Amino acid sequence: MKRLFALFAVLLCFAPVSIAKAESADLIVSARYVVTMDGRQRLIEDGAVAVRGERIAAVGSRAEILRQFQARQRIDKGDAILAPGLINTHAHAGMSLLRGIADDMKLQDWLTNFIFPAEKKNVTADFVHWGTQLAALEMLLSGTTTYTDMYYFEDTVAATTKAAGMRGVLGETIIGFPVNDAPTPEAALKLTDAFLEKYQNDSLITAAVAPHAPYTNSDETLKACKDLAARYHAPILIHLSETKKENDDSLAKYHMTPAERLESLGFFHSRTLVAHAVWVTDNDIAILKRNHTGVAHCPSSNMKLASGAAPVVKMLNQGLSVGLGTDGPAGSNNDFEMLEEVDLAAKLQKLTTGDPTALPARTAFAMATIMGAKALRMESEIGSLEAGKRADMITIRLDRPNAVPMYDVYSQLAYALKSSDVDDVMINGKIVVRGGKCLTIDAASTMAKAKEYGIRIADSVKSH
Repeated sequence: MKRLFALFAVLLCFAPVSIAKAESADLIVSARYVVTMDGRQRLIEDGAVAVRGERIAAVGSRAEILRQFQARQRIDKGDAILAPGLINTHAHAGMSLLRGIADDMKLQDWLTNFIFPAEKKNVTADFVHWGTQLAALEMLLSGTTTYTDMYYFEDTVAATTKAAGMRGVLGETIIGFPVNDAPTPEAALKLTDAFLEKYQNDSLITAAVAPHAPYTNSDETLKACKDLAARYHAPILIHLSETKKENDDSLAKYHMTPAERLESLGFFHSRTLVAHAVWVTDNDIAILKRNHTGVAHCPSSNMKLASGAAPVVKMLNQGLSVGLGTDGPAGSNNDFEMLEEVDLAAKLQKLTTGDPTALPARTAFAMATIMGAKALRMESEIGSLEAGKRADMITIRLDRPNAVPMYDVYSQLAYALKSSDVDDVMINGKIVVRGGKCLTIDAASTMAKAKEYGIRIADSVKSH
């Protein structure tokens, strides 16, 4: 018996070393460059991301990921960038059906004499469905995975967004005059309450409270909005200090800037996001910082409407979280292309500060990804490629003339690559765009319906 045990011990010494079993993953995506936008802003050459379910399982070199994981599906993008999905922090998706309806005019004239009348005649739940679907198609094809919206019939916006497989932070507009889905601010608040209740804990839709602006709402309504948001721990979305006229009118009427007025009302909430913030003073910036308020910077819109240039460099230096937004396509911008906003954001700050080093390419791209997530207080879920976060990511082709030669990845992303170079889009672990084709929206029927609406809207504008 002793001899038998001795023989067994000897055999164990010569047994092959066991190899650790690879972890399972649903998908591995590899690319020439992985732009993580994580805390160290790692740029991984010949990198890969493993996805399990709705979340990222690991990020690393291709060799590391393939050694650690066995995946049911692989996508190898040998000559591409793999990056976090782009985050549009301010948009009005339903307005895509009003694209270009009134261009080259001042904001108040544009709103009062064209947009508000056109909306009154045309905006219905069906209009909003098709407008949102058209916008979602454009955003998905150009690499946007999350967008922030403020419009009417927001429940329809949410249903359409969710069907497209897209992530949305969506708010029903609350405004101080009758609109097509709510005759009063009180009615809009009721709609918002039901909307917040419906979309609690949804994996794609974050319901928000969205008073249009300080100048279109009373003190009582603004306070009610804050209370409602606090009750649901929901974000608040609001336009702020977009134009000089808005600030001048606020100073004349309240002897306070719009930001000062909001603070005096106790309006600011832990998840407030203000859009534009062009005409903010140093004290306004201090107020926004003190209240941990996010900012949605909209360079295309601010330039096109000649609203001015937001002091973004100053905001960033003060530690504010500043994301990028396209605004609506009815005349304030006309498209939803986020890479265009990255380019313009960097260039506008260089122009206005007179400093070519202002807002470098890497910072501008961060504003479209991780900084946008921070502005929305969603950085624990989206905005970077990190284990545990939602699997929201895009691939961008590098085999086009505008992509070569490649000296600096961030420079290429900010100044050379275009939305049309986006090839694949994944949201919540699901592929929604593959090889430049949207898998969740019928492009032909959506565009046909948009053309139909275009004829109808043009006739309504003529009769105005």
